[in-house]
Amino acid sequence: MRHFRDVLISWGPLGVFLLAVVESAGIPNPGGTDALLLILAIARPDEAMLCALLATVGSLIGSAFFYEITRKGGGAFLSKYTSSETGHKFRLWYERYGLITVFIPALVPVPILPFKVFAACAGVMKVPRIRFQAVLMAARVPRYFALAYLGQRLGENSTAWLRSHLWHLAGLAAGVGLALYLLVRWVDSRRPVTME
Repeated sequence: MRHFRDVLISWGPLGVFLLAVVESAGIPNPGGTDALLLILAIARPDEAMLCALLATVGSLIGSAFFYEITRKGGGAFLSKYTSSETGHKFRLWYERYGLITVFIPALVPVPILPFKVFAACAGVMKVPRIRFQAVLMAARVPRYFALAYLGQRLGENSTAWLRSHLWHLAGLAAGVGLALYLLVRWVDSRRPVTME
């Protein structure tokens, strides 16, 4: 695996792009794109923003592929697990708030919120493609560009900075999640009630 990482580093921005595609398509490598992006931003600060852009594009392409696989192959899974009352409640909840659970781990890696599980749910539950990609892009752009900026500015001290601010990032994720949840609730409360 180390040899693979060294090859990707030698490829520079193209390596970040390829790893983002592969990782987002469903091949597990948690944090691989983040780590490679940070390494390249430190080693090649003049290419940091290009690396961030290509990481974002690669993530969107890989996630689109993953979405299509789960969308096409998830029908049996969906009917099996949402036929119970609890499963039906989860489906209704996901249709209303599910993209928040895609956005938060896509923005800030949170171990208790695995991105792939919620991204798979988006495909299985046939969330509109454009909405899924828009939410993903809204999360990936600040994440990858912030990492590139951090590596560009702090260099070798970037990793130490991230470690020392881990709880701040977790708090940010929780705060953003709560704010989005409340926003969705507020929008729902403003909708006129339709009589059937």
